[in-house]
Amino acid sequence: MVDRSGLLRQVMVETRTSQSELARISGVHQPSISQFLSAKVDLSDDQLDRLLSCMGYRLEVERRAVVPDLTRRERRSWKLHRQLSTHLTRSTLTQWRPTILANLERLREGVRGQPHIRNLDRWEVLVRDGDVAALHRILTGLDRDSIEMREVTPLSGLLSDEERTEVLQEVD
Repeated sequence: MVDRSGLLRQVMVETRTSQSELARISGVHQPSISQFLSAKVDLSDDQLDRLLSCMGYRLEVERRAVVPDLTRRERRSWKLHRQLSTHLTRSTLTQWRPTILANLERLREGVRGQPHIRNLDRWEVLVRDGDVAALHRILTGLDRDSIEMREVTPLSGLLSDEERTEVLQEVD
């Protein structure tokens, strides 16, 4: 599957459209087009569709579910956090907050480097703000950001030993 910048490049080649010509037609500055083509700046589906339409094309996006390629460790972590997500409400977050904040303090003593330190800060903000929706996204997300957040999880000790064992047996 071709990425957005590759697709833009492909259509520009097929239509013999230069960056400067596409800039004139679309009203998008040529340096921005250059950054899109080099993938230095992300190109959204809407932006890509707009640029493609200037060259007589439309963007067609095919959506399909795929199983992500996770390591065993990442899959175990996701399963455990997904189980925690089934219990997460405003009320349980309030009950869990002292444990989570204590875990954050303990983690800060041993964690070095980025993105881990930044992610600990993000956990703390989410927990203190009571952002249950964002916490659910991190607990269940399969995107790289969620995976990295879970690498420094402050949620240890919240599942019962029995529940934790049951979840881990499903993974192994």
